[in-house]
Amino acid sequence: MLLTGDLGFKVLDDYRRLRSRQFLNVGVAEQNLAAIATGLALEGHIAFTYSIGNFPTLRCLEQLRNDACYHGANVKVVAVGGGFSYGPLGFSHHATEDLAIMRALPGMTVVAPSDLWETEEATKVLAATEGCAYLRLDKSDAGRTNHAGEQFVLGKARLLRDGDAMTLIGCGGIVAELLAAADELAGEGLACRVLSHHTLTTADGEAIAAAALETGGVVTVEEHSVNGGLGGVIAEFCLENGVRPRVFRRLGLRNEFATVVGSQDYLRNRYGMGRQAIVNAVRDGIVRRAP
Repeated sequence: MLLTGDLGFKVLDDYRRLRSRQFLNVGVAEQNLAAIATGLALEGHIAFTYSIGNFPTLRCLEQLRNDACYHGANVKVVAVGGGFSYGPLGFSHHATEDLAIMRALPGMTVVAPSDLWETEEATKVLAATEGCAYLRLDKSDAGRTNHAGEQFVLGKARLLRDGDAMTLIGCGGIVAELLAAADELAGEGLACRVLSHHTLTTADGEAIAAAALETGGVVTVEEHSVNGGLGGVIAEFCLENGVRPRVFRRLGLRNEFATVVGSQDYLRNRYGMGRQAIVNAVRDGIVRRAP
């Protein structure tokens, strides 16, 4: 079943035509959206909810916690517009705390795909995985970064570029900025490793430990607060497992709301998580670690 909170009609027109008995518009009532989805899931359906950014997550957090997660219901929450995707609409439409909040819910699998292939594969995997999940989609993407025969695995980071100068780790569409930064740095003779860490429920310990041991440091980048998001996932793993990168930096919002409006690219640059900020973080990290 696909449920929406009174939006996405052009996007969903084909689905509604082909699967009219598997579609429900609950209206502008996100708490009811989560509650109905839980009821359908408890009756045997796989229930997907769909809305913008904060609406299917923060607005109905109590229902997701008490109804869906507590009962282990097969509810998949889909938010379109992660980060600054809806930048011109202001901070009410900026999803910049959702990853931290959703990953704090017991039993909630949190995935933020970086490209079209990851989105397609994550949708299939989550539909086939029992329990609650959050799929955070983005208005931007990193293109198609997959190679022939590659398999998508929950909890397994994807190596997009290899190198040893520094490791750049990101999730969501902002991974495109990591790739652009890696290209610029490669022109300076600095080969950076780039990882798409799409799953935030658990850390890919093998990939993170390898990054710490084999490269000059780790820079995490997320279109989100640095509190409790991807940077937190990586830092928690490192501290709990005695893994010590030579340099560790987190790029993202720091205890603030985005109080200006603008395009997604503008806000990324304005709040220090765009390509140039990543390049500068790598350069600074290399200078600081020098003997």
